[in-house]
Amino acid sequence: MIQKILIANRGEIALRIVRACREMGIKTLAVYSEADVQSLHVQLADEAICIGGPRSSDSYLRADRIISAAEIADVDAIHPGYGFLSENAKFAEQCESCNIKFIGPKSKSIKMMGDKAVAKETVRKAHVITVPGSDGPVESETEAVKVARSIGYPVIIKAVAGGGGRGMRIAHNDVSFAKEFHVARNEAEKAFGDGRVYIEKYIERPRHIEFQILADSHGKVIHLGERDCSVQRRHQKLIEESPSPFLTPDLRKKMGKAAIRAAEAAGYENAGTIEFLVDAKGNFYFIEMNTRIQVEHPVTEEVTGIDLIKQQIHIANGEKLEFDQSDIKFEKHAIECRINAEDPARNFAPSPGTIGLYYPPGGIGVRVDSHIYSGYVIPPYYDSMIGKLICFGATRKEALERAYRALSEYLVRGIKTTIPLHKAIMADPLFIEGKATTAYMEDFLTRTTPELFS
Repeated sequence: MIQKILIANRGEIALRIVRACREMGIKTLAVYSEADVQSLHVQLADEAICIGGPRSSDSYLRADRIISAAEIADVDAIHPGYGFLSENAKFAEQCESCNIKFIGPKSKSIKMMGDKAVAKETVRKAHVITVPGSDGPVESETEAVKVARSIGYPVIIKAVAGGGGRGMRIAHNDVSFAKEFHVARNEAEKAFGDGRVYIEKYIERPRHIEFQILADSHGKVIHLGERDCSVQRRHQKLIEESPSPFLTPDLRKKMGKAAIRAAEAAGYENAGTIEFLVDAKGNFYFIEMNTRIQVEHPVTEEVTGIDLIKQQIHIANGEKLEFDQSDIKFEKHAIECRINAEDPARNFAPSPGTIGLYYPPGGIGVRVDSHIYSGYVIPPYYDSMIGKLICFGATRKEALERAYRALSEYLVRGIKTTIPLHKAIMADPLFIEGKATTAYMEDFLTRTTPELFS
């Protein structure tokens, strides 16, 4: 049984894991960079070890130092959180070879689903529809253009090892394709050390809907419903909600079954997410699987009442899931706003610095997952997200009203944040009507004055 866990991450997800472990009676070891010495998860964990300089490449991405810290502190398992090494098959393999439990899927599944081309072929065999495109990576611009012409413009060029919108470009004709193809490859090489790309049909104005999966090591796979992640800027999610205001009960059932088939095809264990694009007619297409816990997991927790971090640990312990698909009930509506240290009035420029006054909202139906506090210094080296506001109620209308109220009382002084942006979105008729697609933010920003966010 797992008695001590190393948390190979930082920020709010590291704090989230510390809290879950404390409730389970499990000891925690925080590893941190020199920039995170004052971080809340470092202060609240049972032990802490500095593993390097402030940049990720000198600390949170140093698998060797993390493994060394695990061996020194004699931990049983490593929880990677999201980002950093969470979807690194080699790191998971190193943990396995050192007899340290990796709290996530097996390295084989990470490798299989991390390669977008292999993932698509895997789920196709399970009769899950994928977006039309190339059969794997394209080797040259000539080959890529042929694929683009055969499936028809517009097309999207994606990094095989991609994520977070990097190495992703849209082309509407042969001329723009030539430019975007090389830009995508260069971005992919710089971001992931892998310049390979593949081509897909670009589905205009779709919904981005993902299904949360739990799978134990005894062959049981269930889903915990969907999250609508359509509100995005430059392929980065800003708002997530569950259930989706777009899905019908019949479509939800079909997509849930497809998500389970995809996870089973990958021989998946632990928590994961199957992501789909859904067009206006309700046709849905598999795009990828995230083989880790997601940033937006609290939305599912509030709707289902199931603690996903605890479930990850139970599964890593070899335990069976204690519930069946029929036991999962969706009795609430939840909305999450990602709070970033960015200035929406200045094209979302990063806003690191020292937090002065900090007052998080509260009350019925309000949850704040954050690692910041008054006097905390936000370093410039990492992702700009500083917290998540999750609001929930019996209906979508109630959840929206609570979100607007909570954002109105959310105070973070000393830096700029996306709080005013989220407040404006919560009052936007198009969003209130549940009509947001992946094109929503581009449209919203063109019809909204930047002064509204200052």
